[in-house]
Amino acid sequence: MTMQHIGLIGYGEVGKTFALGLQPQPGVTGVGAWDLKFAQGATRDAELAHAAQHGITAHASAAALCAASDLVISAVTASHTLEVAQEVAAHIRPGTLFLDLNSASPGTKQQAAALIEARGAHYVEAGVMTSVPPYGIRVPMLLGGAQAQALAAVLQGWGMDATPVSEQLGVASAIKMCRSVMIKGLEALVIESYATARQYGVEAHVLPTLAETFPSIDWAKQGSYFFSRVVQHGQRRSEEMHEAARTVREAGVEPLMASAIAHKQAAVAAMAREGVFAGLPKDAPWQDYADRLLAHLAKDQGDL
Repeated sequence: MTMQHIGLIGYGEVGKTFALGLQPQPGVTGVGAWDLKFAQGATRDAELAHAAQHGITAHASAAALCAASDLVISAVTASHTLEVAQEVAAHIRPGTLFLDLNSASPGTKQQAAALIEARGAHYVEAGVMTSVPPYGIRVPMLLGGAQAQALAAVLQGWGMDATPVSEQLGVASAIKMCRSVMIKGLEALVIESYATARQYGVEAHVLPTLAETFPSIDWAKQGSYFFSRVVQHGQRRSEEMHEAARTVREAGVEPLMASAIAHKQAAVAAMAREGVFAGLPKDAPWQDYADRLLAHLAKDQGDL
């Protein structure tokens, strides 16, 4: 399996990380990308400059990227998973590998696979099992699909942590989505619990009880990390949790918790867009985030 030319659909945090990390790998002679931001006036210049600075070919369209690529990697937000597959399917060359990094339900991945494979290309799903930073392209990934094992061998040769788990599509995504219910759920629970404890002035009592029950976790440090990640990536996490809810529903279970988690993540993301947390460093203590959140809620209530 030879893959000299790699194309990224999506040039956000994950897309940039993979583009730069794959560029120097053995046998790779070129890396390109396509993103809607390349065509939007507000973002075009900065995104094209970033690509040019790092030797990444900025393609003019998904069609141009597909024409130039042996391996197409989809790295967009969860809600665009199927949309990207539909667009790529119109242009992808037979025999091309399509690696779907997006956090989507097994059903969504299976629909995407049907579109890609109908064109004679090969679809491989990936369950990215933790945040890409600080791992970079070495982030742990589970692969699924008929070509998962063959692709994993190539990716491992590039130093990536890619593990084939099944030839059946949907297994890797099911593992990822079930984990997301827990991890994103913990984020939502911590934000709600800590902010409430802060409002009542009882955090000095609550956190020690958590440490007593789960002594291996630094609850203050973990709280700060959870707040910062949701503030920074809450919209993307919310979209992922809607796909997690779809995963739960596909299993015949009512997704009460997954849906609530999606709502909480989206609410914090909306506050972030309004500038509620503006100026806070990523490593700010959780209390600073909670105070901003509570002040915003109090203002909203006062405006009613």
